[in-house]
Amino acid sequence: GERSQDRDRRAFHRTRAPRDGSVRYRERERGDGLRRREQFLKQHADALFIDCRSEMEYLFVGHPVGAQHVAWNDGPEWAVNPHFVGQVKKLAGTNHATRPIVLICRSGNRSREAGEELERAGFTQVFNVLHGFEGELNDHHQRNSLAGWRFEGLPWEQC
Repeated sequence: GERSQDRDRRAFHRTRAPRDGSVRYRERERGDGLRRREQFLKQHADALFIDCRSEMEYLFVGHPVGAQHVAWNDGPEWAVNPHFVGQVKKLAGTNHATRPIVLICRSGNRSREAGEELERAGFTQVFNVLHGFEGELNDHHQRNSLAGWRFEGLPWEQC
């Protein structure tokens, strides 16, 4: 119901395309949000979980179990992938406009940008995992110590 949808919205950053065509992101509360994200993915079996980090990050840093890789940008020049939207559409299938798309990157910034681009292309159910896979930097400039998918002990794998 509506209460469940409110919890889902707090678990992610969610993009919404306003009627004027602009794109907004609203930050949601933190707390146990990552566990709610994992629960959201289990409850929405049709959700497409995309890791939009570089190929090297996906393979060697690790990635959430079940996440498919489509780089938003990649080395060596870190240019935005001009085929990103098309690649996600292909994975999402014919109902791409209404299928839930969950994006994750290292800390939530690239996936936010990728989500905005998907919304401009007509996707309506785009979610960005708050804090990403590794979370923000701590005072010692290290990740995986404050927040993030891996920090929370959620399922992940590495090549």
